[in-house]
Amino acid sequence: MGDLTRAERMLRACRGESVDRPPVWLMRQAGRYLPEYRAVRAGVDFLGMCRDVDRAVEVSLQPLELVGTEAVILFSDIFVPVVGLGVDVDFAPGPVLAKPVRTAADVERLVLRDPREAVPYVFEILGRLRAALDPQSVPLIGFAGAPFTLATYLVRGRGDPDRKYPELRQMMAETPEVARELLARLAEMTIAYLNAQIDAGAQVVQLFDSWCGILTEAEYREWVLPVTRTIVAGVDRSRAPLILFASDAPHLVSAMLETGPDVLSVGASVDLAEAVRLAGGRASLQGNLDPADLARPRDEIFARVAEMAAQVAAARGWIVNLGHGCTPETPVAGVRAFTDAVRALGA
Repeated sequence: MGDLTRAERMLRACRGESVDRPPVWLMRQAGRYLPEYRAVRAGVDFLGMCRDVDRAVEVSLQPLELVGTEAVILFSDIFVPVVGLGVDVDFAPGPVLAKPVRTAADVERLVLRDPREAVPYVFEILGRLRAALDPQSVPLIGFAGAPFTLATYLVRGRGDPDRKYPELRQMMAETPEVARELLARLAEMTIAYLNAQIDAGAQVVQLFDSWCGILTEAEYREWVLPVTRTIVAGVDRSRAPLILFASDAPHLVSAMLETGPDVLSVGASVDLAEAVRLAGGRASLQGNLDPADLARPRDEIFARVAEMAAQVAAARGWIVNLGHGCTPETPVAGVRAFTDAVRALGA
């Protein structure tokens, strides 16, 4: 095929076109496991870091040289656009709301604004990153949180260490009209936010539905699938393929594929070969090394990547990634071994 650039390899893999080998990047690749990230972050709270254009650009770019990733994802948080809705939120370290969203009146107070006006720093960061990456032909990834996952935090008021989010489930059962309006409003916000990111230079976008796995398949089909379809249809995928991610939802693979993403990113609990079978030619796949495996010896990481490659041999396309994000304990050497192992697939 000749030598593909990193951007060409990523875009072709997303769209199911032939590539010389799969591309590789990692969720949370700019994070606390990197000493260089901690140095830049020192003395700044998390939301302040997301708003600081110079620092956000610097840490977004760090993994290129430090760990050999082949794409850059915007440094931000899924809750950043929610701040633009007029929600009073802090990070400790996850989002903590001054007042949870529980009633129809609470939902009405979520004011949809042009994201360029609500969170202008996001688009300045993207523009700066694209200008830095274009000469290297490195793809730029934007992202947003999916409505259901955002709603889990909004309705509870903070994260749930048990990862069950009973408050949202209670709203869905007792005041379903409020839950539907909340999800619809968040979907409208997400479409505008992702399209604005594409306008600002994002070449791929990822939709994080991290907590949809708490739902049964029937619940997902009723509450999430229609909303996600609306987003997939509303995002300008002719300019930027869309990746849909869920961290631990092996029972939802079929339903998630029905939403129509270009790429389905699956958690470590998903059998890759089965995901390939279910996806057929409808979507490419992304994933799904367990982040804990990055602590293994280098030769074992190479063997694990080769095993994954064998499982996805019949896939329409494959982007190599983790089943979730890097943890603060992730060894830097393990990440380097991971990206080296993917490059070795083309040797």
